[in-house]
Amino acid sequence: MIPKRPYGKQGDKLSIIGFGGIVVTNTPQDQANRVAREAYDQGVNYYDVAPSYGNAQEILGPAIEPFRKKIFLACKTEKRAAKDAQIAMEDSFKKLHTDYFDLYQLHGMTSMEEVEQVFAPGGAMEVIVKAKEQGKIKHIGFSAHNEQVALELLKRFPFESVLFPFNFVTLFHGNFGWKLLEEAPKKGVSLLALKAMAKTPWKDGQPHTVEKTWYEPITDAPTAELAVRYTLSLPITAFLTPGDEKLFRMALPFAHRFKPVSEAEKSKLKKMAMGMEPIFQNS
Repeated sequence: MIPKRPYGKQGDKLSIIGFGGIVVTNTPQDQANRVAREAYDQGVNYYDVAPSYGNAQEILGPAIEPFRKKIFLACKTEKRAAKDAQIAMEDSFKKLHTDYFDLYQLHGMTSMEEVEQVFAPGGAMEVIVKAKEQGKIKHIGFSAHNEQVALELLKRFPFESVLFPFNFVTLFHGNFGWKLLEEAPKKGVSLLALKAMAKTPWKDGQPHTVEKTWYEPITDAPTAELAVRYTLSLPITAFLTPGDEKLFRMALPFAHRFKPVSEAEKSKLKKMAMGMEPIFQNS
C-alpha cells in the first residue's frame, strides 16, 4: 500500500499522494467512479477538491460516497467575505454528499489585501472557525501561490496546513518556497504540495498538449518520478498531481516505491532547473 505520513495534531495520516478533484472534471460519472475507487483501493486516502474546478464537486461526490468516511476529504473556498463563504461551503457539502470536511481551506491566497479581507469583521474566517466549532470541519488550512502571503497567514492564525507549490524548479531557480519550508515545521504546520510535477509555463503559441494544466507538466516518467521524489524528500506530508488522469495514474507507482533522493540526484535536478523558467519565483 502507499505510505502514509502524519498530518496535523489529531493523529491523522495521509497517503503521500493525494487525489486532486480536478482529475474528474468533465469526466463521465462511471469513469470518475472507477478512477476514484482504484485510487482508494491502492491506498490513497487524501482527496482534495474546490468549487473552482468546474464540475469536479458534482462528479467527485457520488464517486467517493461509498467510502467517504474512510478518507480524508479536503475542500476549499475562494470566497473572502463571510456571507459568500457560507453559501459556498453549504453548496460544497451538498455536491460532495457529505456533512463534514476533514480539511477546509482558504483557496489561492495571493495578496495581503486578501489576508486583511478574510480576517476582517464579516470575513470568511468567521464562517470557517464557526464551522469547526460546530464539528463541520476538523482542520483549517489554506492554499497560496505567494510565499510572503503564506508566511503572513501563519502569523495570523494557527492553521494546521498549507497547500503550496513545492517544485524543484521553483525552489532551485525561483528561490520560491525555502522560507515556508523552514517556518511551517517550527509551528507544527503540515505542508501539502502542489506542482511537484510542474516543468515551466506554456510558451506563447505553444499548444497545450496536456489538459487541465495552466503550466507545462513533466510527462516523461523517469523525470517526473525524480521530481516527485525530490518534493517528498522535503518535510512534506503529501503531494497532488496535475489534473490530467493519465499523469495521476503515472504517478501512483511513484508513491508506492518512494525513496528519498540522493545528493547526486539533487545535483542533477538543480542543474536541470537552471535551464527552465520557474512557474513561480521570488525576486
